[in-house]
Amino acid sequence: MKATSPTAFALIGDRFHNSDYIRSGLGRVRGEDVGLDIRFSDEVELLNADTLSRHDLLIIFRDGMQWPQGYGTATPYPGYDPAAQGTLSDPAVPELEAGPVQWITDAQGKAVRSFVEAGGSALFYHNSTYITASEDYTHVHGSVTAGHPPVRPYKVRITNREHPVTHGVNDFVVTDEQHYLQYQKEPEHVLAVSVNEDGLDFNGIGTQCEAAWAYDYGAGRVCYLAPGHTIPALWNPEYVKLQRNAIRWLLRQP
Repeated sequence: MKATSPTAFALIGDRFHNSDYIRSGLGRVRGEDVGLDIRFSDEVELLNADTLSRHDLLIIFRDGMQWPQGYGTATPYPGYDPAAQGTLSDPAVPELEAGPVQWITDAQGKAVRSFVEAGGSALFYHNSTYITASEDYTHVHGSVTAGHPPVRPYKVRITNREHPVTHGVNDFVVTDEQHYLQYQKEPEHVLAVSVNEDGLDFNGIGTQCEAAWAYDYGAGRVCYLAPGHTIPALWNPEYVKLQRNAIRWLLRQP
């Protein structure tokens, strides 16, 4: 049985986005005016039909990759300088062919789709576009990644000011990963775009890309928000308003 207050299951954290900053970042966003109890986890196996059945909202703030063979012995480690400190491990760690594998299964993708179609809601952040191995998940999310340049300033420009998610939100600037993606839904659902005002392109795609959207999906609702690589980005005052509006809209709060 669900608690009286709305609850969310938040799947967070990956190699490039540690769980601690996400937990801290979203902790402020869910303020008392939203009244949301978030259950955080970095265990991908917990994304399943049983978990979702006990929550009102799914939050995904992680990419689609796991690294079962590690990151490679040539990868720098914090505080370790091979020239100054010599041996990293004796006996040496076996050389493994490091590389990512997608963790999402067909059953997990179907669970996400069924949850939202039946009336649940999903809030997708930032790097969730990198979860690409499930057609059902992608159909709910509405996009897949096209990559991103290094961290640099960009403007989030609100393109639809009539939607409840963008109510009272002004354009804002963050220094963040400007994520580019292949948006697959109707243009009228887009609420904001990211714009590099210095005219910097990315892989021939251009200087801007969709950065926020929201739509009904079956009996449920979906929202995606692109910024989020750092706490300063998550806590930009205008972005905090946008995130809180999104949560209220997804939960059908006034």
